[in-house]
Amino acid sequence: MTNWQEYISINPRVCHGKPCIKGTRIMISVILDNLAEGLTFEEIVKEYPPLTLEDIRAAIAYAAQLTREAELLPLR
Repeated sequence: MTNWQEYISINPRVCHGKPCIKGTRIMISVILDNLAEGLTFEEIVKEYPPLTLEDIRAAIAYAAQLTREAELLPLR
């Protein structure tokens, strides 16, 4: 599993403190939204040139970690 801490930062002065790929203003939510829309890793990297494939893997690993730690609302 990707060590997402090496790729993601949270800084109150960048994107209102939303988690972003380090050194960019590309929020993790943007990456996940693109994946949810069906874009491939390669398409996302093409759309956001500062990103690498490893950045996208880190975003997924970060989201997976959140689901393990947070209590989610029950599905209906």
